[in-house]
Amino acid sequence: MSELIVIGYDTAERAEEARADLMKMAQEYLVDVADAVVAVADSDGTIKLNQMVNLWTAGATGGAFWGLLVGMIFFNPLLGVAVGAGAGALSGALTDYGINDDFMKEVAGILQPGQAALFMMMRREASDKVVVRLGEHGGRVLRTNLDTDAENRLRRAFDDAHKAEVGASAPEQA
Repeated sequence: MSELIVIGYDTAERAEEARADLMKMAQEYLVDVADAVVAVADSDGTIKLNQMVNLWTAGATGGAFWGLLVGMIFFNPLLGVAVGAGAGALSGALTDYGINDDFMKEVAGILQPGQAALFMMMRREASDKVVVRLGEHGGRVLRTNLDTDAENRLRRAFDDAHKAEVGASAPEQA
């Protein structure tokens, strides 16, 4: 079962750092990330979604490739690339990959201007090691799709990891 966790941060930079660390953990095979999106509330409160995958680019690239092939059949590869890239970009923009955009905007509606939220969808349950590393970036768990007991354990582990990180980085008193 997929696991959805939403963590709120005071700044977009902190959310992006946490997402970068999440992707690093995915490369280390600690977590299987299906989607990771940073939602940012700008100065007028509008929510902007920074997707993990730019669907415009992916669609344009795929469309250009198929357009080139079709264009070669009809002896006009340049026209095929242009039409294919345009159609691919349009279809990519209309595609909703991973976490539902409307859901993310609704949840992120609680953010104040300048704040951000990291939406993570994992294909399998996040390990304790993943929770500890994410907790080092601060933030607070806003929402999950876990049952109440599992969510409370996650919140405690996340808060404990953050407190341990803050305590380790605090200067020692003489």
